[in-house]
Amino acid sequence: MNSSNIQILFIADIVGRPGYDIVLNHIQDFKRKHNIHLTIANGENSASGKGMTPQIADSFFDMGIDVITSGNHIWDKRQSVDILDKYSHILRPLNYPPECPGHGSIIIKMIQNHPIGIINLQGRSFMYPIDCPFRAADMEILRMNEQDVQMIIIDFHAEATAEKMALGWYLDGRVNAVIGSHTHVQTADERMLPCGSAYITDAGMTGPIRSVIGMEIETAIRRFRTQLPVYYKVADGNSIFCGIILSIDKDSGKTTHISRFQILE
Repeated sequence: MNSSNIQILFIADIVGRPGYDIVLNHIQDFKRKHNIHLTIANGENSASGKGMTPQIADSFFDMGIDVITSGNHIWDKRQSVDILDKYSHILRPLNYPPECPGHGSIIIKMIQNHPIGIINLQGRSFMYPIDCPFRAADMEILRMNEQDVQMIIIDFHAEATAEKMALGWYLDGRVNAVIGSHTHVQTADERMLPCGSAYITDAGMTGPIRSVIGMEIETAIRRFRTQLPVYYKVADGNSIFCGIILSIDKDSGKTTHISRFQILE
């Protein structure tokens, strides 16, 4: 491994207790094996499938997760809303109105004093009609560049593949990576775009395998067959640990490689 590379781990959407447990079981060995310097995880589904609690957030930080991103479900539990103003390392999507609790980006200086910006955005196709993620990205990237931040990672929490791809192409060369989240199915399209940004449509899910995107199969089937508002419950059983590893050259600040992984229990 090139010693001049910064290794960044992105853990795909952690779903409920099964997702929590598999991360706890593997994260330390995984970080040592891959010489990880910075760990980002999407935690919006960590509390029984929707939202987050202060206790779970503290446990994630104790595990060695540095920044927690989220998405539309961060608002689903009152406790998860309360922690957004308390924890600077927990992000909500930047393009929610500014009156919303919390913040959508962070700049951290933890890798040989090289600042890295993390931006959390949410899509609008088939989701809430919030502010434009493209314009929000423009403004935040400019703000970070003015603070001499040249390495920027984006978690784009969106439903539509086309919207994710469009943002990836739009930001190519201006950020180190656009990593898609939300749909919980890892896509096989990781790549380096022509101007140097890494991209993947969806990093996948960290949670129960025998499920419908983390939820009980029978409940999901009933909901789709009847259209009744059946309460989803997180599935149990064996889990999968999904995510992305990025390599960034610390001298040039350019991404050199993106790879996806899956660990099955």
